[in-house]
Amino acid sequence: AAGSGAEARCESEANERGASTPASAVPGDTLHVTLRLVEGAPTLRRPRVLRWIRRCVQLSHKQRFGVVQFSVQGNHLHMIVEAEDEQVLSRGMQGLQIRLAKRLNTLFGRRGKLFRERYHAQPLRSPKQVRGALAYVLNNRRRQLAASGKRLRTGYLDPFSSAPHFQGWSGRTGTDPHLAGESVTVEPKTWLLRVGWKRHGPLQVDAIPGPR
Repeated sequence: AAGSGAEARCESEANERGASTPASAVPGDTLHVTLRLVEGAPTLRRPRVLRWIRRCVQLSHKQRFGVVQFSVQGNHLHMIVEAEDEQVLSRGMQGLQIRLAKRLNTLFGRRGKLFRERYHAQPLRSPKQVRGALAYVLNNRRRQLAASGKRLRTGYLDPFSSAPHFQGWSGRTGTDPHLAGESVTVEPKTWLLRVGWKRHGPLQVDAIPGPR
């Protein structure tokens, strides 16, 4: 049958999520979103820049859109986002990009386009995918440095991310008082981010994420 492939995929995803999965936890509402800067833009990994990024993230949250985790690298941002549908995602990201461009261009003393592209959004459809995306985003600094032959100290949590607030690390509880500050992300609403990914075990602080 023409729809048999799609039906099989849906059935497989439903089996992985489990029979108790809430009806609201449907594929597509949990996403890994990436924003990249244009060539030549100043680095984002500066404390003053981070303060504005955190503020813009905090102001971006709506009833049907929210940033659950984030990571700031030199020329791009990674985010784990929840959005009710594609239109909500588009509007939420548009608002966030406008805020970021306006604030950061003022801070950098520049004008014009700040982001290389609109944004790239990858839907996360299973607990395993969500766990992999969380590890990739929260430990992205380790990945970036490992690519150039450098390593971070044991137990390092990137202050340019939401990692110090994350409650899913193996062997850690609570937030890091020296790094965390005020949380600017939202609590997850989807089953995949609240419960599902944990079926594959907590994240390892010192793990270097693989490619996505």
